[in-house]
Order: sequence, then structure tokens, then C-alpha cells
Amino acid sequence: MTRRNIELLLLVIASPIVIVLFAMLVVTGGQELSFTTLGVPLGIFAAFIAAHIAVRFLAPAADPAILPITFALSGIGIAFVTRILPDKAVNQLIWLFLAVGVMIVVLAVVRNLDKLANYKYTLMVLGILLLLAPMLPVIGYESGGGQLWLKFGSFTFQPGEIAKILIVFFIAAYLAANREMLSVFTWKVGPLWLPSPATLLPLIVMWALAFVVVVLEKDLGLALVLFSVFVIMLYVATGKKLYLVVSIGLAAIAAVALYGMMGHVQARVAIWLDPFADAQGAGFQLVQSIYSIADGDLFGQGIGRGMGGNPIAEGGIPVAESDFIFPVIAEETGLLGAAGVLLLYLCFAIRGVVTAARAKSDVSSFTAVGLTSIIVLQAFIIVGGVTRLIPLTGITLPFISQGGSSLIASFIIVGCLLRCGDEGTGVGSEMRQTGAIGAHGAHGATDSVLGRVALGRRLTGTMMIYSVLFAVLVANLTYLMIIKAPEYQNMPANNHTMVREAKMERGTISTVDGTVLAQSVRQDDGSYVREYPAGTLAAHVVGYASERFGTAGIEAAYNDTLRGEQNFASFTDVVNSLAGIQVKGNDVVLTIDSRIQEAAQNALAGQVGAVVAMNPETGAVYALASSPTYDAADYEALLTAAAEGNSGDSSELFNRATQALYAPGSTFKMVTLAAALQDGIAKADSEYDSPGEMDIGNAPVTNVKKRDYGKITLEQALWYSSNTVFGQVGVQLGADLLVNMACSFGFNEQLSFDLPLAMSLMPDPAEMTEWETAWAACGEPVGEHESPAGPQATVMQMALVGCAIANEGALMQPYLVDGIYNANGERGFSPIPVKLKQAIDAATAQEEIEIMKGVVTEGTGGKAAIDGVAVAGKTGTHERGDGDDDSWFVGLAPADDPKVVVAVAIERGESGAGAAAAHDVLETALEVTGAL
Repeated sequence: MTRRNIELLLLVIASPIVIVLFAMLVVTGGQELSFTTLGVPLGIFAAFIAAHIAVRFLAPAADPAILPITFALSGIGIAFVTRILPDKAVNQLIWLFLAVGVMIVVLAVVRNLDKLANYKYTLMVLGILLLLAPMLPVIGYESGGGQLWLKFGSFTFQPGEIAKILIVFFIAAYLAANREMLSVFTWKVGPLWLPSPATLLPLIVMWALAFVVVVLEKDLGLALVLFSVFVIMLYVATGKKLYLVVSIGLAAIAAVALYGMMGHVQARVAIWLDPFADAQGAGFQLVQSIYSIADGDLFGQGIGRGMGGNPIAEGGIPVAESDFIFPVIAEETGLLGAAGVLLLYLCFAIRGVVTAARAKSDVSSFTAVGLTSIIVLQAFIIVGGVTRLIPLTGITLPFISQGGSSLIASFIIVGCLLRCGDEGTGVGSEMRQTGAIGAHGAHGATDSVLGRVALGRRLTGTMMIYSVLFAVLVANLTYLMIIKAPEYQNMPANNHTMVREAKMERGTISTVDGTVLAQSVRQDDGSYVREYPAGTLAAHVVGYASERFGTAGIEAAYNDTLRGEQNFASFTDVVNSLAGIQVKGNDVVLTIDSRIQEAAQNALAGQVGAVVAMNPETGAVYALASSPTYDAADYEALLTAAAEGNSGDSSELFNRATQALYAPGSTFKMVTLAAALQDGIAKADSEYDSPGEMDIGNAPVTNVKKRDYGKITLEQALWYSSNTVFGQVGVQLGADLLVNMACSFGFNEQLSFDLPLAMSLMPDPAEMTEWETAWAACGEPVGEHESPAGPQATVMQMALVGCAIANEGALMQPYLVDGIYNANGERGFSPIPVKLKQAIDAATAQEEIEIMKGVVTEGTGGKAAIDGVAVAGKTGTHERGDGDDDSWFVGLAPADDPKVVVAVAIERGESGAGAAAAHDVLETALEVTGAL
């Protein structure tokens, strides 16, 4: 196929991208698809077909991919300007048609770039004058913090867009005529050799003038583009890496100087470092951009369904149609769509570099490099800015952002690149050097020293730089849209989440026996309000979903599920999610049973503490209660009081079952006993002296109230909770074995759970003294060293210890969700019990249960006894040191085949309070599960 036929084919291939975008806009807007509603994309396609025909006659040998890439980018731009600002879409479309016409005029007028090089100084002066023009009184116009515009009535134009092209022409022509002199270093300055000052000076003066002007006009984006383009062109022309090193050094010095002198620069850097510090002020635009990008996920919200393109009051981004159009694209097309746009720019870069490699003269090659760099660097700088990769600068996204000046300039660049490609001679020919002194001393065309191989190497290096830039952009997008997205979406001040949640019917949260704990109620205006009809029941488990404070509890852990974005029950759910079609969220059914939960909360009434009830065979949580609790409907008032520092009892919001670390007291003796039995250190009938007090490790270990039990067995020591016996057992075990056994039950491990779960702690055994080991075996943390004192345990952790003993030594993964259902009642998720580890062997577990029965029948746990049911358990008392004790109990029933495990901790509880509370919960759980 000829180049032009390939170009036509690529235009046809690109056309569905543009047409589908507009079709999705039409559907989202509630209109029917027709030739009328799709007239815009068809008109754009027709304009590019006309351009293609013109190229066939005016530049038949030009690159075949540049025009189709430009068509795709321009179509995307018109589609999203239409989406964001429909009133300006017609003007943008007119500018696009005009720009295509200008491109054709450029091809018709500029037939030989070498001849254009003869006017390089004229082009330089004209470029500088265009940069200076916005500083003129009356017609000069400031917008967005920069003096960048000319204004004639209602018409505005940014002359800098054209100036940068003229400056590239000058640099290309000057380098073509002087590159050999710039490549040969004849001037020695100290230890360095530099090019001749006479050769280097005009280039430096031009660049310095342009740079100073754009800085004075606060157009930092254009300044960065000009500097980068200058450096790239200089490197391609000379191949001298010293220029790169010196340029980077000068850029660093200039950046520091500008930061020190210009408050505008300081403000931009401050916003870049922490936009959330002033999220409603200076950082508002960037923060909104981040929120939009984070909402994009992998596939996007759907065209026309994002927030970024909405009015500001509805979560939109200021000036989204111009500088911030890319975040809207990312939000509505997702990571795949945003990366696809960046890939189009990378393809443009590749074709621009290929054009430079094929050029027949230095001027054409350097011009192609410079003009390609303008497009590529603008894309990188603006996308990097709006994604917080680099400080934000006011610059447009070529071909896509709203603005006539940018479109005209971009299409002039396309026209010039097509002309450079049409002049190409292929890789088999040497380049012609323009304006150089030939072998006979006359100006004219001679064989260039800059051969194809040397040029190819430099262009390859330039292409690698472009590739790295866009790879970094895609990596940063992935970080924002996949890794950091949940954090941004759950920020309390994220108005995107607020607006979206208000329009979304979140799924319900209910107990396994059908009690609704959370639901969304439709209001008259079509929005939804989250309500918690069960009051205090399982409030700490359910959490909250708040516009102001974000989410917590199951509302947070299953946020995407409740919004209908995960745990799909059918293929229809998947399609609706990918298409951005809003449907009711999925319903989450908890393993919590309202009857057992109510019993647990009643057992804690008027006290401070926590209860966890579980199925030891599966890990399902039947009840998880923390006291004091709160009415879930009043969470906003509690959070507001806590935020303002006026909370008299903010502890109501604290989940003591999963987040509080307590000294487990004698309940930890279950762990010590397991270690002794399993490792053969002692047997149930092993005898020990149990005085009220004895020295172990040169310090005292005492029983409660220093009660003397005389000589008793290890079994009896558990019944009566003898500290002096278990202190001796701890020393027999040693710190290593004791800590290892605790770790086998889950201590010192961040266990996965649906709610935030504090890690239960044991010390480093190498740091434990004999006395500390003795007390640790009794469940009392007494050490002072770099590692934490231990044991310290959550109530959930001690429930897991009980579960492992009840389940033949197997520790199961705890979980709170029994099932997830879509709006049609179809099940999308069922839990599968997962074994975390084998804490102890089955024989040890069975022997320990037999011993623990005696705690209830013979020892300290009598208040947990249930008529007709054998209960095994262990009490615990932690002396707080202020005269009060914490009361613990861990119980399992029926002891012969445990179906329920309950762990209780009551702060400052009376003796036996933990066992009494566990009795009520165990009895209710056995009745509910049918085990009683």
C-alpha cells in the first residue's frame, strides 16, 4: 500500500473511537442515535478526509500516521469539550475546522524548509515580539495568573503558541548552519573546553530573551517547554552530553532562583507538595483533579457520568475544559482510556522522530525534532501537573484542550511535520547540510558530516527519553487510580464521594437472621440518605457512611460492594458496572445474629468492656460487642464533638473488641498450658507447690490475694488460677517456647479481618528476664525493654485462642460477612472457611478442654455454668494497680463438641463478672444454633 492509502486506512480505523465517544454522550444525555445526533463526529471525520486529500497532492511522501493520530486526539478533545462545556463546543469545532484549513495552507505555502531557514533571524525577532505582545497596554490580557493573551473585543488569542513554533524554526536553522562549530570545543575556560563564544552567543541570547519574557509573563509552562525543546535540539544536533549536563545544572539554578523571587512559583510548589493543606482554597483545583482521577478505576465511570466535568457545585473541576481536561478523561474512561490517550501521544512522538530520521536536510530534521518535542513535552507537563507528578503549570493539552490558539498552533506543527516527512529521502541517503561552507569555500549543499547512523543514535536516545516520560505518567496514573484510589475516595472532604453517594442507593447491611442494620432511604429530590434503624445493635460492626466523615466499619470495608462495584452476582452486574450504569448496590448479610448480639450487649450494659462470640469450626463471628456503645443514628454528633474537642465520652466510638489491647490475665494460661502439654514439659497430673507468694527470678510472683493452695496438680492450678504454679511452668518452658506458642495462636501477627484489628503482642524472648517470663506465663505484662511488654491481647485474639482449642487445634480465619446479594437477590459471595494455621495438635486441644471443664465445675468459672450443658472455660483477672481489676473469661460449649466460643473482658469488673457475662451469651448462642 502507498503511504497515503495507509493514512486513509488509519483514519477509518480511528473513526470509531471518535464516533463511539459521541454516541456514548448522546445515550447518556437521553437522546436517540441518528445521523443528526452524530453529525459532529461525522463532520470531524469529513474534515480530516478533506485534509487527507490535500496531503495526497501537497505532501504525497509525508508520514502516514501523523494525521490519523491527530484525528483521534482532536476527536477526543471535541467530545470532552462537548461533555464539559456544551456552550463552547461549537466554537471549538469551528476552531478545529479552521485549524485543519491552516494546516493545509501551511502545506501549500511552505514547500521547502531550507529556504525558510534563510529568514531565521527574522523569525527569531518575530517570535520574541509575539512573546512580548501580551505585555502591551490595552490589548494585553491577563487570565489565570499569567499575562499571556491578546484581546480584541470578545476575541482572545495567545501569541505564545505561535511564537514557540517560530523559535523552533530559528533554532533549527541556526543549528543546521553552525552545528559543526557547536560540536567542536575550541575555547578553554579553566579546566573546561567550550564552543566558540561567537557561535554560541546568538543562540544563548535568543533563548535567554524568550525565557525571560515568558517568566515575566508568569507563563512557566511555556518557559519549561522552550527550555526543554532547546536542550533536546542542541543534543540531537551536536551529540554532546556536556550540553545536557550543563543545561540540567542551569535549570536547577534557575528553578531555585525563581522559587526565591516569585511568590507565584512558591505557591505552585506548596500546592504540589500538599494540595490538601488548603483543599478549599489554593489547592482546590488540584484536589478536585485528584478526586476525579481516583474515581476512574480501571474502566472509568462511563462517558458523561463522571464528576470532574460537572459544575463546581456538583464536584466539578474549575477550567476542566482547558488545563484540567485530562482528569475528566481519566475519570470517565478509566486507567485504560487515560493510558490510551497517552499512548497516542507516544505514537505521535515516534512518528515525529521517524520523520526527523528520514529528513533530507539538517533543517528539516531539527525542525521535526523541535516541533515533535513541543507536542510531547506539553502533554507530559500538563498531565504530570494535573496528576501531581510535577508542580502544576498553566499549559494546554495539545489537540484536546479547549482553545483556538492551541489548536491553530498544533495543526501548524502537524503541517510542518508532514512537510518534513514529504522531503524525506529515506535511511539510505546522507543528509544535506544547509548553509554550511562547502569544500570549495562556497555556501551551498554538501555532504553532511552528520550521517544517518549518528543521527539515528541521537534520535533513538531522544525516543527513549520520550518513552520513559510517558511510562512514568502511566505508572503514576496506576498509582493514583488503583493503589491510592481507596484512600482518596474515603477522605471525609471528598465531595466527589459525597455527591455520588447522595445519588446512589447503597445496599443494605443486615444480620444473618434478617434484622436490617443499615439502609438507604430515597428522598423527594431523588437523593438517598443512609439510615441505621437498629439503633445501638452492632453499631461498632456496621460503622457509618458519612458525607463529612467518610466511612467506617463494614460500611468502609465493603464500601465498593455496597455501591455495587464489587462482588458481582451476574454477568449483567459486570456489564452495568463497566458501562457506568448506576444500579442499587449489593446487600451485605453479616454472620452476626441479632439475638446473640443483643445478649452480648445486654451482658455489658452499664460496664466498660467487650464480648466476641464465634463459631470455632468456621471462624464466623456471631456477636461482637463493645461497651459503652452508641446509637448508630447519632454517629455524626459524636464525631463532630470529638473533632471539635468537646466530646465528654468519645470512647463510645472506640471498638474495644478489636482495637483495645488488654493484659489477658489468667486467660493466657490456656496458651501456657498448651505449650506445657504439647512439648511434654508437664502433664495434667504433674504436681507443683502453690504458695501464696514465691520468688522467681529474684522477684515475687503472687496468687490473687496471696492465697496458698499447697501442693496441687497442674490441672488444679488451672482450675484455681494459681500464678505461682504457672510462673514455675513458664520458667520450665522458657521465653522462646512460651512466645512461640503465643505466636502460633496469632500473637505478633497482623491478622486479616473485616474491621481494623490491633495486633496482639508478645515481647522479644531474648529480652525477657526469668521473672518476666514467669509473669508472662500468667498473662501479666511486666517487662520494660525495646520490644513491647507482653502478653497484650485484644478480646478477639483471646476468642481465637479459645476457637483453636475448641477446633482440634486448628485456628480459622475470622470473618463477619455471611453473604452478598445483588438487587435481584442473586448471591454474589459466599464465605469459604479458611484455616490460618494449626496452633496445637488435636490431642493437646482435647486434653486441654478436659482440664478447662474443671474451671467451670470445680474452680473460678462457676458463674459460666449452664444447666444440662458442659462448659469449658478459663477465667482471668488483671490487677490494674489502682485497686481495681479487669475481669476476663473465655468459654467454649458444649465442651464435648464445641459449637460456640465466647471471650469477655470487663474493665474494673467484679470477681466473676466475665464468667457471668459469658454465661448469658453462651446460653443464647447455644439456643440460636440449636446446640442446647
